[in-house]
Amino acid sequence: MDAQSRGRADDIDPADQWVLNPQTGNYELRLDHSAGESPVAARTATGADSGHRGDARIGSQRDGSASEDAGLREGAGLHKESGRREDSGRREVPGQRSRRAGQGGGRGADASAAGGAGRRKRKAPKARRKKALMWTGGVTAFVVVAAGVGAYILYERFNGNISTIDIGDAGNKDVLSEGPMNILIIGTDKRTGKGNEGYGDKGSEGHADTNILFHVSEDRTNATALSIPRDLMTDIPDCETKQPDGSTKTIPGTPGVRFNVSLGQEGRNPGCTMQTVEAITGIKPDHFMMVDFNAVKELTTAVGGVKVCMAKPVDDPKSHLKLPAGESVVAGEDALALLRTRHSFGNESDLDRIKVQQQFLGSMIREMKSSDTLTNPTKLFKLADAATNALTVDQGIGSAKKLMTLAQEIGKVDTKNITFVTLPVIDNPAETVKATVVPHPTQAEQLFAMMRSDTSLTEVKQKEKAAKSAQAALLKGPKAAPADVRVDVLNGGEISGAAGATVTWLQNQQGVLKSTNKANAPEKIGKTTLEYAPNQADQARALAEMMGLPAAAMKPGTADAEELEAMVLTLGADFKGAGIPITGPAKAPEGIEKASADKAVCAK
Repeated sequence: MDAQSRGRADDIDPADQWVLNPQTGNYELRLDHSAGESPVAARTATGADSGHRGDARIGSQRDGSASEDAGLREGAGLHKESGRREDSGRREVPGQRSRRAGQGGGRGADASAAGGAGRRKRKAPKARRKKALMWTGGVTAFVVVAAGVGAYILYERFNGNISTIDIGDAGNKDVLSEGPMNILIIGTDKRTGKGNEGYGDKGSEGHADTNILFHVSEDRTNATALSIPRDLMTDIPDCETKQPDGSTKTIPGTPGVRFNVSLGQEGRNPGCTMQTVEAITGIKPDHFMMVDFNAVKELTTAVGGVKVCMAKPVDDPKSHLKLPAGESVVAGEDALALLRTRHSFGNESDLDRIKVQQQFLGSMIREMKSSDTLTNPTKLFKLADAATNALTVDQGIGSAKKLMTLAQEIGKVDTKNITFVTLPVIDNPAETVKATVVPHPTQAEQLFAMMRSDTSLTEVKQKEKAAKSAQAALLKGPKAAPADVRVDVLNGGEISGAAGATVTWLQNQQGVLKSTNKANAPEKIGKTTLEYAPNQADQARALAEMMGLPAAAMKPGTADAEELEAMVLTLGADFKGAGIPITGPAKAPEGIEKASADKAVCAK
């Protein structure tokens, strides 16, 4: 694949095989110089205008690069024939033009006339193609490549790089899901494997050291990246793990331990970490993506370094990080040292290290969106290769094609609407020496409720305006007295006994005496619904206000109900307890620090 290794100075780097298709605006990989060329390129390659010096040079370079195509196909695990089968039904891709073609002559009048359509000025790709999202190391490069080069990341070169773990039923079997998407990003401090040795605790299977629950809104206008402290004290639930022989082993849960032992310890896999996150937040992750120390080094090197800013000079003998005040560019070992150090910032806690990590990721996003990256096929190729090598994922997204699908969906989010936030915590009151933390008694649940109800932490004005309008319309009009509200309650969620608890709450605290527990619903549902008839609208408005039901939960019928007929309230997975509003707060609790991915901040 390396031209220099074969002694040919004019060979083309494999990444330079990516060419812009003017018909689609995407970079695509040209597998065959003769097949799929535009009329102009074909004419030039065959010497139709050989009287022009520039054409001769182009033809010569094309003749000398056929072996480069073969080498790329071999490196990608594809044969020429199979590559053609994959290309069937797609538009033709222009052949690659010499990077020196503009020197010493033009194409000639014949070529201009014959290939007039091909000579028209190309339109620049739409801005939306540059809105690729990167939320952490491995995903970063992959999403950008998906936006820049499209379907060609399906090639086996990338597909074979990806490692997968079977997490059973812990995640989503499908790549995409209806409604919001939740992806758990795990940075492990594993000390085994290539590139991970030499960091102390040699041979450790690692912990869930850095954890980000990445929530993408249902309409893909915004995203929230929730950092979960590794030193959070929590209860780890029982979890099932798949063994190498295909059997299933249940690992007993452990109460009152640090969050980071939800991975690697006692044989726990990322599925156990996902279940722990769900137990804490009430949000079920659909997928996980995991990276290690070596991934950080390789990815930051591949991108050419990440710009960071220090409010003061840093000299940390433990992490060996030395940076001056102001801006610097870090990559490789320096980037890893920055993400690991916690003795140079704030009160030297893990919480201050999380802030630095968030600032670092925001800077990586801006770097990946820069034109220097998006218009550089060589860099994109190297990033995609490094990224897929770095990733370990669940089987639901365990292929290049599946990851591309996920990346394209998440890439719809504008970077300015990506908000970093840390789970609100307080010092563990059970400790004399404050070494761990516990969730804030009020702020944590409020933040979780916002995420569960898909409420944005950013100023997505159009979405917020529409949501407020829909909610106002829902509650507008007369409301029945609590004693006149008649409702049957079914449990279609995850909380055992939820229907009974809700009926008790309605009767004892809200005065809804005509509420009835109908036990379990026929099947589980994701979101709570309230079905009612037109002549029950006043009852529906009253119940919606009591329970904080969102407008999307209201399911009006078309025919009036009988006099004693009850409405039907089915509690879904978004229901977290009697008296807890399903909609969540309209804005983030006071005192929660937020950081936007599109703004540079100096670490203090």
